Amino acid sequence: MTTTIYTDGACSGNPGPGGWAWAIEGGGFASGFDAQTTNQRMELSAAFEAVKSNPGPLLIVSDSTYVVNCFKNRWHVGWLKRGWKNSKNQPVANRDLWEPFIALVLERKDVQFQWVKGHSGHPMNDFVDELAVEAGKSQTATQQTHSP
Repeated sequence: MTTTIYTDGACSGNPGPGGWAWAIEGGGFASGFDAQTTNQRMELSAAFEAVKSNPGPLLIVSDSTYVVNCFKNRWHVGWLKRGWKNSKNQPVANRDLWEPFIALVLERKDVQFQWVKGHSGHPMNDFVDELAVEAGKSQTATQQTHSP
């Protein structure tokens, strides 16, 4: 059985204080923060932490095309082939997060990604957005192992 996990990142200023969050409908959730970061790093951190924290087949649902398209459009294949250079032959941004995240997803072989439109009234996307915003504002991490 595949577990669906919703993820989101938020940042006040770009760069600025930020937060990330993941949640399972009817299940657990977690959030974290960084004092000085970017929105892309928080989106990426949310998905990476979700995959690290949850065993078994996963469907990561994110409103970040940055995260989803890396895997759906196989950007990572080109990055690896070009020695961590993007299609414009520039260093891949956030390589320090991408490299271990991509390695984990490729090693597991049981993680899929799906995009959801952000701020569109989707209850779980709204929930992880609220968690991420709060983590960024309060600079406090949370974790819950049962229903939100």
